[in-house]
Amino acid sequence: MKREVLVAGGGIGGLACALALGRAGVAVDLLEQANAWGEVGAGLQLGPNAVRVLDDWGLLGTLRECAAFPDDLHVRDAHSAATLGTLRLGERATARYGQPYATVHRADLHALLLRAVQAEASVRLHTGTRVASCEATAEWVRVTCENEDRFEGDALIGCDGLWSRVRTQLLGTQPVRVSGHLAYRGMVRSADLPPHLRQNRVTAWLGPRLHVVHYPVRGGAWFNVVAVVHGVLGQGHGGPPGSDPQSWSHEAQAADLRRALGPACAELMAMLDAVPGWKLWALNDRAPMQGAHEQAQGRIGLLGDAAHPLRPYLAQGAAMALEDAWTIGRLRQQSTGVVDWPGLLDRYARTRWQRNARVQTRSARNGSIFHATGAVRLGRNMAMASLGEHLLDNPWLYSGPPAPLGAA
Repeated sequence: MKREVLVAGGGIGGLACALALGRAGVAVDLLEQANAWGEVGAGLQLGPNAVRVLDDWGLLGTLRECAAFPDDLHVRDAHSAATLGTLRLGERATARYGQPYATVHRADLHALLLRAVQAEASVRLHTGTRVASCEATAEWVRVTCENEDRFEGDALIGCDGLWSRVRTQLLGTQPVRVSGHLAYRGMVRSADLPPHLRQNRVTAWLGPRLHVVHYPVRGGAWFNVVAVVHGVLGQGHGGPPGSDPQSWSHEAQAADLRRALGPACAELMAMLDAVPGWKLWALNDRAPMQGAHEQAQGRIGLLGDAAHPLRPYLAQGAAMALEDAWTIGRLRQQSTGVVDWPGLLDRYARTRWQRNARVQTRSARNGSIFHATGAVRLGRNMAMASLGEHLLDNPWLYSGPPAPLGAA
């Protein structure tokens, strides 16, 4: 049976895409490589731009049931514990941007979207269907999966992540960019923390060649902790040389993290010592997008990490995937009659690529700023002290997503 759109990948981006298209009346086949639904990882942050998308889909109430809504962002020195800058969130974010700033466990956001997609009669979900190849003509697109299932549709949206097979079919083989940074991720129950570490805020600790971020999730019942240090897998960090770089996580030892951090203040160490176990993730990305052709061509489009993988230093990975999906859905809602899918995907790409490239660039730059040493570090601290919230806020970002472009 011919379906209107094929969506490859059932992560946050793929579910969001299927939901946006389903809500717009599109018949969708969503192809997920795993044999069961689920999500790995830990917490993530959702700026007002991302929450605005969820609200537009009627999911803000559900988000409130599983997320936390921090009062502020507090930036501190990892060695001295001195406060470097503060950005008010909470009521200020809602007053300024019309939506709150949220922090949520990745699995909770995934489950929220999955339930919404399962309620859409026009969306069919398929597990155990990993894309092996795809082909497109002027009239249709066809996907062949590793289990030999075949699907045909009018368009294909690749939401299959950093190592996207749809991207390879569209743009050719392009090696990922290795950042040389490693992220240690852990979760800790709030009840297991001393009272002064249970504050309802996002705390970012900055140090030479490292930073640590922690914030509440699951209504404040848990804290997500991420420590990013310089290094590569197999050199004192989580396993032997040759560890699979495509794996989301690696078993890691707290001793490796402490050695990588070096001297740190007592309050930061108390938070890290409370985490019962760590997973290790090598940070990889791609160069910022150079044009709309990298987001869509003909009947094939890319969404989220398949198009524009981000380093986590602007906390916008999930948000950009949600914005991408929202844009496709809005464009379909604006279409009447028989849909010109190549034309719609062209408008989608022209709407999204420059914003996505800007977020990619800013995310990588933030990593350099967070991990600065010497004079650059001193300059950063002085700028935060003098400019305060003006430096930490991102009106251009949190006011999004931008309205889709019309036809050329």
